[in-house]
This record gives sequence, structure tokens and C-alpha cells, in this order.
Amino acid sequence: MSSDARHPLDPRARQLLRTLIARHIHDGEPVGSQTLARHAGLDVSAATIRNILSDLEEAGLLASPHTSAGRIPTAQGYRVFVDSLLQVKPLRAPELERLRGELGAIGGQQSLLGSASELVSAMTHFVGVVSVPRREQLAFRHIDFVPLDGQRVMAIIVFADHEVQNRIFQTRRSFETAELERVANYLNQQFVGRPLGDIRTALVEELRNARDEMEALLSQTMELAEQALVPGDDDMLLAGQNRLIGVQDLSDLDRLRELFEAFARKREILQLLERTIRAPGVRIFIGEETGLAPLEGMSLVTAPYGAGGRTLGVLGVIGPTRMAYDRVIPVVQATASVLGAALHPES
Repeated sequence: MSSDARHPLDPRARQLLRTLIARHIHDGEPVGSQTLARHAGLDVSAATIRNILSDLEEAGLLASPHTSAGRIPTAQGYRVFVDSLLQVKPLRAPELERLRGELGAIGGQQSLLGSASELVSAMTHFVGVVSVPRREQLAFRHIDFVPLDGQRVMAIIVFADHEVQNRIFQTRRSFETAELERVANYLNQQFVGRPLGDIRTALVEELRNARDEMEALLSQTMELAEQALVPGDDDMLLAGQNRLIGVQDLSDLDRLRELFEAFARKREILQLLERTIRAPGVRIFIGEETGLAPLEGMSLVTAPYGAGGRTLGVLGVIGPTRMAYDRVIPVVQATASVLGAALHPES
């Protein structure tokens, strides 16, 4: 159910709400009826404006700070604003070219993701955040197994984005070098170009249908693959946390401390990003919609990024609820798109 359905507004109320929120985002101050009379472009009396503002406050879209006769938007007011009143224009061509130029010139996935979070932070002046793709979502190019002492084996995995990982694990029995080579050859011949999660699923199915000699090879493969191809740890990259220190709306030191502790823990914010990974397009969480106490009074704007038709992660911006959404949304949208293109593995 849309916010507009919960708060049906006539055209005059929509225009006043739009103008009030735009002025508040720009100035950071409560907005009074006289200011709205000058800027809203409505041919109505100040008394009519005051009546409409009272109705909007009663609907929970505006609030009146004790120290001022003006009003400020609530989280519900911002929700109506971003859902139905905001006009977003695509990112300007020079900025889009800057994104393509800077991200296109970077090699290596980790550097690329770090640069993307730095760029969205610099372009919006808030915190840039990007979730790192799960390794099991990426296709692998090659695998080798190396016997170590006792029953330990090292798997050397090369992914489609050229990332190399070494994973050391314990096996239930000792493996001869020839056995390890046989398993590696089988995996490299049958499964190159497929994500790790798919390989484990396919092996279980093949083992169920296999007979005799093939079953022995698949059993060995399954034992090694179960440990070598386990999912890696999820993670995310943050950039620009210090930009929040000077933000007018975040002058409370206790709130800032809570926020920075949440950034340091990462886990809750990463889980919030994961909630958006299957949703196409831009998602916006305002205040308590995040479900995280440290992010009350903050907004999170996210967009998924991907390569080769597969969603790999989520990129976003965290900033105060009073942010210029018409600026932040196209930056996040464009950066996610450019990042996906830069990550596209070579065929």
C-alpha cells in the first residue's frame, strides 16, 4: 500500500508539502506559512495555508518544533515526498562520464568496490556503502588441489573476475596427489563458468544418479568440494563516515557514537542491504523503516548492482533524513549501473 493511499492529498496540499520539504532540505530550518506563501506558487491566503498545514500535521506528515512557529517534515512526510512528490532527473552527462572514467580504469574487484563507495560518498557528501559479492555467486575459472601435511589440502580457486583464493581445509582421509589431480580435472572440465553454489547442487544430483567407477570419482569430488567450495564470509565496504560529523542534523554526540558503532559492527547494516538485493531499482529506507535504532533520523538509499545478468550486491548511501533525494537517488542509481558494467567478467 503506497503512502499516498494512506494520506490522500488534494493538489494544494501536495504542492505545499512538496515546497515545505524542499525548503527544509535546502535551509535546514522549520518552514513557516509566510515562506510557503512566497515560494509555493499558490494563489491562496496565509490563513488557508495555515489550515492546510494543520491538516498535514494532523495526518502525521508534519511536526511543529517547540521553538518555532514553522513546521518540519516527519518520516511519514518524507515517505510521501519520495514516493509521489519527488521529481528525479537522470545524472548529468559529465558526472556519468566521471563515474565511467574512474571506475573503468580500476582493476581488481576489491579496489573497484572500494572506489565505488568512495565515489558515491564524495558525490553526495554522505556515507557510501557497498556489499561485497558472495564468492559462491561468482563463476570460477579454474581449481587446483595441493596436498599438505597429514590430511590437509589446499584448494587454489581462480574466479571469473580473476580473483584467486587459497583455502586450506581438513579432509576425512589422506588423498594422493593423483586423486587430487583427477578431481580437479573433473571440476575444471565439467563446471567452469558456473557459480560455486550451483556446482555443489549439481554434484549431489550426479552422485545420486552415478554408478560404479563414476561414483568413486564423484564421492571424492564431493568430499573435497564440500569444503573447498564453501561460501565465503559476506562483507561490505564503507566510505565517508567522517562526513557525518559536520552534518547539522547529527550534532548529538551520543547519536553519532551509536551510528559509528553500527558502522564498525557492519553486521546489521549488511543484513539491511541484503534485504534489498532481490528488489530491482532504487529502494529508500527512511528513519525507523530501517529497523535499526542507530539509523533513526537517517535514510538509506540503495540500488543493486550486477554483472552478466546476475545480481552481485547492493550499493547505497546513508545520510540524514533531510537529504537532497533528487540528487542522491540518481547518483546511487548511476553508480550501481556503472559498477555492474565495470565488474562484468570477460567471456
